[in-house]
Amino acid sequence: MRIFIFSIVFLSLLSCKKEAPISEKPLQNDSVAVVENTSKDTLKNKKSEPEIFNFQTELCENKGYFDGNKYTREELEGTYKLYFQLGSVILSAPQVFRLEALQQVRNDKDQILEKLDKDFAEKKNLIENLKIVNIPYWQNIKKQTYQSLLQEYEMRKTEVIAFSDPAILLNKKYSKNCDRFVKALNSNETEMFAEWRKLREEMSKRNSDPQRIMNEFENRLNSVDKKDYAVLDLVVFGWGNCANDEISGPFHDEKMYKEFNSLFIKIDSDCDEP
Repeated sequence: MRIFIFSIVFLSLLSCKKEAPISEKPLQNDSVAVVENTSKDTLKNKKSEPEIFNFQTELCENKGYFDGNKYTREELEGTYKLYFQLGSVILSAPQVFRLEALQQVRNDKDQILEKLDKDFAEKKNLIENLKIVNIPYWQNIKKQTYQSLLQEYEMRKTEVIAFSDPAILLNKKYSKNCDRFVKALNSNETEMFAEWRKLREEMSKRNSDPQRIMNEFENRLNSVDKKDYAVLDLVVFGWGNCANDEISGPFHDEKMYKEFNSLFIKIDSDCDEP
């Protein structure tokens, strides 16, 4: 009888010891779940905080707050460069306004063209590899900027060669509206000087001192270097200005200003007085 009672008590104790761990295990899992959820919520809150992109405009130091889930800092930097630094793509080309400069370009033509090729290749590579925001408006601006660079390169290269060989202008289709100057530069002196005079008369009407422009023309017309003076004016102020007007590029207008600012949640600006 004693043996039977002891067995019952011993089995009861064993039963109690086995149940204890079962009640503790769910508490441990609940604790881990709470920690994991808290960690995820914290990361989510951090990710939603706006990031800051600092940039300069003409008179202002700007701090733009942007959503890092929409754009990367690299994309904003590329878009900023496209807008503010590549707005007017200028290739290295000599400024020819005097007879001495004309002779210099003729003498150093090969070196000038080599430098122009190098400058073009660098800017072409810069634009092609520029990472910008993936928005149709800005992707189109990038495309237009690239096309403008190609056109300017062709125009500057042609101009340098034309100072020595005006015949190169005859095959340039993109300057079809400049035929009068192309024809004059590849005609006899009588026709060339007649078009030169006409060009100078047009220039004088746009100048604040029209008489000075015409007096300068008359002096050069009576110079022993009159043909070189005619080539200089007809290439630079005639064909050059005409061809330059046909180079198409993006308009840096109010719309572009608004499109850039719209990339930010808000912008804080510290500006100097104009």
